[in-house]
Amino acid sequence: MAIRVHLDELLRERGMTAKELCAKVGITEANLSILRSGKARGVRFGTINRICYHLGCDVGDILKFDGNLEEDEA
Repeated sequence: MAIRVHLDELLRERGMTAKELCAKVGITEANLSILRSGKARGVRFGTINRICYHLGCDVGDILKFDGNLEEDEA
């Protein structure tokens, strides 16, 4: 995946568990797990907005581009 997700690092830095973040953001643990693993194919801006708010971070702190072009698999 050309986009890397760095939620685990941010959760550790903030001393917050994934379960706590789920409760604050209003998403299921399963959906957060998919996002954290990098297997999500999409995420709503509203979800990113709430994650950034509760972690006190910027979108670029969560999502990083690895410099490669990923072609659609469909």
